[in-house]
Amino acid sequence: MLYDVTLPVSSTLARWPGDPPVAVDWLGDDIRVSRWTLGSHAGTHVDAPTHFSAGDATVDTLDPAMLVGPCRVLDLPDVPRITAAVLAGQPWQGMERLLFRTRNAQGWVEDPTVFDPEFVGLSRDAAALLLAGGVRLLGTDGLSVEPFGGDGAVHRLLLGAGVILLEGLALAAVPPGDYTLLCAPLKLAGADGAPARVFLQTI
Repeated sequence: MLYDVTLPVSSTLARWPGDPPVAVDWLGDDIRVSRWTLGSHAGTHVDAPTHFSAGDATVDTLDPAMLVGPCRVLDLPDVPRITAAVLAGQPWQGMERLLFRTRNAQGWVEDPTVFDPEFVGLSRDAAALLLAGGVRLLGTDGLSVEPFGGDGAVHRLLLGAGVILLEGLALAAVPPGDYTLLCAPLKLAGADGAPARVFLQTI
């Protein structure tokens, strides 16, 4: 089975406070052409190290081999934050690609137009644990891997070590388990991030 875990980009989709809104202009008469204006972190998107000045790599230089391959979806429905203590009881070891499904997932189903500042994010000690365990791509169903109001430490730690961050996933319909990840961010030259189309294929 193939799961599309991409949020539909539209002018009503919730965005990070301060990010540019999505705007669409419809041009032409007989031949329809549209002009889209949106931020590089709109909807489901990939972060590159330059997003937090954690390195020189831009989204167009990310290793495509890491964007495709085996991954595991962990279900953490009842935690307010993903900490090292939470991860201690989860089967994530040995996975290079790891995706978190949290209570954020249901928020996208109930009302995708509302930004929830209480979304579930990752603590720095959890990020350090995952990094030490060999995780190279980390995905979340929040618009950021880091809790709202964070100081950027989680992003800098992971991006600085070359971990690819995949944020804004639509995971509500995806059971926990192992999949093949298919992630294709737009190849925007020199960009700090880019919207992505993401699929999970059952193994």
